[in-house]
Amino acid sequence: MAAVRTGGNGEHVPFILASQSPSRQALLVKAGISPVIRKSHLDEPRALEDAARSRGLKATDLSIEDRVSVLAAGKADLILHTLQSVVETEHRVQGDLVVVRPLDGQAACPAQVRPMQQAVRSWSGMAQAKVGPLLLGCDSLFTLDGRILGKPHRPEIAMERLMAMRGRTGTLVTGHCLIDVATGRRVQGVSRAKVSFGHYDQADMEAYIASGEPLEVAGSFTLEGLGGAFITGIEGDPSGVMGLSMPTLRSMVEELGLHWADLWDPVLVGAEEPVETCADPAGVVPPEGNVHQPGDGWVKCACGKQHWGLNGAAGVLLARRDKQTGAVTDVLLQHRAKWSAEGGTWGVPGGAISDGENPLEGGMRESYEEADIHPEDIQVVGSHREDHGPWGYTTILAFERPGHRVSPHMNDDESIELAWVPVDQVDSRPLLGAFGQDWPNFRRRLEGLAARN
Repeated sequence: MAAVRTGGNGEHVPFILASQSPSRQALLVKAGISPVIRKSHLDEPRALEDAARSRGLKATDLSIEDRVSVLAAGKADLILHTLQSVVETEHRVQGDLVVVRPLDGQAACPAQVRPMQQAVRSWSGMAQAKVGPLLLGCDSLFTLDGRILGKPHRPEIAMERLMAMRGRTGTLVTGHCLIDVATGRRVQGVSRAKVSFGHYDQADMEAYIASGEPLEVAGSFTLEGLGGAFITGIEGDPSGVMGLSMPTLRSMVEELGLHWADLWDPVLVGAEEPVETCADPAGVVPPEGNVHQPGDGWVKCACGKQHWGLNGAAGVLLARRDKQTGAVTDVLLQHRAKWSAEGGTWGVPGGAISDGENPLEGGMRESYEEADIHPEDIQVVGSHREDHGPWGYTTILAFERPGHRVSPHMNDDESIELAWVPVDQVDSRPLLGAFGQDWPNFRRRLEGLAARN
């Protein structure tokens, strides 16, 4: 479980970025902040239409400042809803946490059992936080001659725009919405910067577009990447041009009553020694673009093996029950991507616990990211933790809530497929080593819980 760190003028406050933008993540890391990355999946056209309709307008009538503000808030609100659902799920947990310490020997150290509600109250995390985590949503738009130029997506559109921008100056506007999840307080801010472009030829733009960089960014350019060579001047905040104005963010943090240094990760700023990491034992390399979260990494364990998760790891074993009898019929399993550890095997959706999360929060985040398991759709009925001392894996046991139905969907690249597997057929699949060893015990426990509830 991630420890609460201290930094700056108070306790370290975890930070969540509602964006998978590499440039935004890099800006935060360089500023000493290690963000947990959450993708919002916001329907941007609908969000703009709804906002405009509430004001008696059309979406095209909204100013560029209104647009970026609406989209930044929309992204943050979607993640906030998920985080609030996680906290609500924590409050209604049932059953027991069973902790085993195999390195101590079962005879000398039998399993420890305590109520889940008691365990959650003792863990650090969102449910007990008085401040934070801070959640940031951002959105950027570029204008030239009053015309909004969004992400071009297609090479021909990018070429038309880039050639029109040659030797001219446009404005990059970035909206920010910062929410303190513990209190619900929020602030918004908008940054602006003028961007001047040099004189370049079509051959350079063909090469630039072929790189793929300008296709999925506002205005068809980046300052921090290949596009920086074609920019001759910035009037205003350069970081805002990269999608996140750091001075604007600092002002917003202070408006919420926090010190900027409270967001610093002590490891990044050198106030705390980093956890010693080691290479993937199988030499596995994640695909390009795979999101790196704080807490990701391999650690050498006292058991002699290497385990994933600097703060430990967690996952959700979700069971489906017969509507008439209540008996367990299926469990939701993940067929792990070939590039992952023990790739090609089956196990529960899960992964490394991020800084600031407790095992329940980490397991629910990972299961949402990998399998689209929404916290509000499940009832946690217990958990099992294999504790190796500085590292451990927590399996969250859960049922679908009455009246709710989980339809799994792959939200990232860590799965080959997701499937509801009949409990009698689980053993017939190639299982992840640790899950395969624990499955008979998990099945007995799930069936016993179903019989009592």
